[in-house]
Amino acid sequence: MKAIHYATACFLLAFAACSSQKAVTDNAKQADINVLCYNIHHANPPSTPDKIDIPAIAKVISDTKPDIVALQEVDVHTDRSGKSLHQSEELARLSGMKSFFAKGIDYGGGEYGVAILSRYPILETNRYPLTTVAGTNGEPRVLATALLQLPGNRKVLMACTHLDAQRGDTNRTVQIREIMEILKKQQYPVIIAGDLNAPENSSVINTLDQHFTRSCTNCGFTIPVENPRRCIDFIAFSQGKFETVSHNVIQEKYASDHLPMTAVLHLK
Repeated sequence: MKAIHYATACFLLAFAACSSQKAVTDNAKQADINVLCYNIHHANPPSTPDKIDIPAIAKVISDTKPDIVALQEVDVHTDRSGKSLHQSEELARLSGMKSFFAKGIDYGGGEYGVAILSRYPILETNRYPLTTVAGTNGEPRVLATALLQLPGNRKVLMACTHLDAQRGDTNRTVQIREIMEILKKQQYPVIIAGDLNAPENSSVINTLDQHFTRSCTNCGFTIPVENPRRCIDFIAFSQGKFETVSHNVIQEKYASDHLPMTAVLHLK
């Protein structure tokens, strides 16, 4: 009888250890966040100038299985994309996610800007207009932020932006500094992603690197989609708050004029 009790006790201890290990593994997985960054070119495939192909963008999202998506060049109720089409809301619907759109400019009878999609609950959103220096004729730009509720009662602030596209760095320099000032005041760990229109080793990315850690160095190129030569799209995070599990540039060459990139980040 004692032998049976001993065997039972050993079994229960082993089962408890396995259950504990599984809980640790599950908790670790819950702290991994898959982020997709994608300039979608208003869902217009460059090879088909007059076509708006939302399903093609939605497929990239579906195939990547992200937790959070940072989108740039998003149309809302514009003449060119369709007056009834809110691109970020439709992509969120097709992906089973929530969305927040932040207008950069009025365009074509509607709006044009950036968006954040999330499978996590969105607790709070903000839109921050960024400076365009007088006389540069730059297009107005914005920073979008969304406070997200993660499992385990943890919160992360997701930020998305699209910096000035002019040849000179004048506006990008001002805009990245403004973004750093906004984000360094946040009380939660921050992830920022977007089309920064600046390559590695530029003054703009050097400013980013002073405050955030990028998910990659010597990153894979993201533009143009055929024979890409530069990386100007980035994912970065609060220093010391995350570690990069993986980073990839997705070789999807039809849906946009940028290649999408994804990073799995582990929240410490």
